[in-house]
Amino acid sequence: MSCVLVIDYNMGNVDSMRRALEECGAEVIFGHREEHFEAASHIVLPGVGSFPAGMANLHRLGIPHKIHKYVVSTRVPLLGVCLGMQLLAESGTEGEPTAGLGLISGQVVPLLPRSGERIPHVGWNTVEPKRDTPLLAGLGTGGDCYFVHSFHFLCGSPESVVATTDYCGGFVSVVNCDNIWGTQFHPEKSQIVGMKILRNFLSLN
Repeated sequence: MSCVLVIDYNMGNVDSMRRALEECGAEVIFGHREEHFEAASHIVLPGVGSFPAGMANLHRLGIPHKIHKYVVSTRVPLLGVCLGMQLLAESGTEGEPTAGLGLISGQVVPLLPRSGERIPHVGWNTVEPKRDTPLLAGLGTGGDCYFVHSFHFLCGSPESVVATTDYCGGFVSVVNCDNIWGTQFHPEKSQIVGMKILRNFLSLN
């Protein structure tokens, strides 16, 4: 059984993530202490809210150092979700320029709506894979997932782009670099497609 650490840094309700991971057969722990990272076979960085507040909370709790130690050095698989994906970037522009975790090259910038499109982007849209990856294995040409966001990840390298979504001119909805993954959508709220993605994540090692 996988032991998944869902990092608790006071940025959003994580009950739905816990339930989804448990339904996938994982043991779930919440926290941010060293022993939590040591026990984890997989790590999830969730989050709802602003980029500056998210980074401030991570730094206040000493989490960036632990992420670099266990994810970058020890290579434990990490999945960032929604704000958690955005915090993987080098920087964000929400409110004021803020340095991110710097785990995947790129910057988080506002969505720019086309005619008739609303911001924040809330609801179901198709995630279209751009390359074969184990995270999206079994999804074929893609599937519908649930989004809630006003900013998006502008990747610094095309190799980091795993999937895109056609909204606001198109944005990156899944990113990857080595053992680090991110989904702009909420897999825990994306029903069959989301559960498949979570199971795929738990199979990574």
